[in-house]
Amino acid sequence: MNTRPPIETPNPTLVLSITFNDDCSNFAVGLNSGFCIFHTESCSLRTTRDFNAGVGLVQLMGKANYVGLVGGGTQPKFAGNKLILWDDRNSKIALEISLLTPVRGVQLSKERIVVVLQNSVRVYKFAKPPNFISAYETANNVWGLCCLSPRRIAFPGRTSGHVQLVELATGNVSIIPAHSSALRAIALSRDGDLLATASEMPCSLIPLTNTTPSHKGTLIRIFATTSCARLVELRRGIDPATIFSLAFSPSGSKLACTSDKATLHIFDVPGGGDPQAAAAPAGPAEPPAPGTAGAVSKGATGAGKWGILSKIPLMPRMFSDVYSFASASFEAGEEPVVAGLPMSASTTLGTARPPKGVIGWVSEDKLVVIGGGTDARWELFGIAPGQGGEGRVCLREGWRRYLGEA
Repeated sequence: MNTRPPIETPNPTLVLSITFNDDCSNFAVGLNSGFCIFHTESCSLRTTRDFNAGVGLVQLMGKANYVGLVGGGTQPKFAGNKLILWDDRNSKIALEISLLTPVRGVQLSKERIVVVLQNSVRVYKFAKPPNFISAYETANNVWGLCCLSPRRIAFPGRTSGHVQLVELATGNVSIIPAHSSALRAIALSRDGDLLATASEMPCSLIPLTNTTPSHKGTLIRIFATTSCARLVELRRGIDPATIFSLAFSPSGSKLACTSDKATLHIFDVPGGGDPQAAAAPAGPAEPPAPGTAGAVSKGATGAGKWGILSKIPLMPRMFSDVYSFASASFEAGEEPVVAGLPMSASTTLGTARPPKGVIGWVSEDKLVVIGGGTDARWELFGIAPGQGGEGRVCLREGWRRYLGEA
């Protein structure tokens, strides 16, 4: 009987990245062994590809059979400085783009390929071979922040905390000085008319000025992309937190965010796509109790808050400092720790931990929160009327460890 321990233990499956397609109907995960694609609302497996090697990033192109791949993990399938456009229908490489530095992010549409590097963004016309259009310098962008809508691209500016907006039709560039510290998360609404931003520095650490409120919490700002005007400032809870993900609902009337506090917060967006909501002014909501699952804030009734006031660039602070109308806890998962580092350390693109709290909206009142690493979870949340019809609550309707499906 052989009682000797095995020389090597099997490597656990790791989720290295999580991305959605443009309407969030599907999500893709890069694994240390290949990649998988799931239906978002049901978390049912659509496609799996076992390469026996790591894929650090997967980016879907709508519902098309083309998938953007970048190698990753301890044994990458492809070089980290190459974007592979994979033809999943025929299981072959359709085209590739080689870069001088590692790829940090990818955005795809039927017309454009956007490759995000740590200090630049390169835009190509979708063709065989890809036609290079332009390149834009950025501040250090280790998170690979970039958003693509039908009309605009948003990514960090050359100055830390700034955002560049590029009009796809004209190539015109606008600069939004969103924050005074490095960006941590950005999101465009699906029509590209709204931009949400969060910085790495919690607002309680920013020195107070005559225009900076003394409230605690983490600051999120929303801008109109047509005018670059700041529409509203939102506060995630009452304690400083690191934002994981930002996402607008399909109409742009709501914004969701997750953070390292393992909480999901949902805000109303003033004038954000709901005509009835935009017609009813209301004051700012009261701060919610910290760490409350399914919490609802008083004064949050579904109104888009300020109607025409949302179009005024320099609104008084009293109209623009708002807390979430509902919140809930999500599961960050339990990641093993080896030698003081998570097992997933150094396996993702430029980061030291697995992705957590990635948000995708499947309808105006339903959204999912997805985590990576070894304890990879899918959670479905719904927005419902509060008890007695007062306000709204966010309730978890289902969850799954989705690696069991792969």
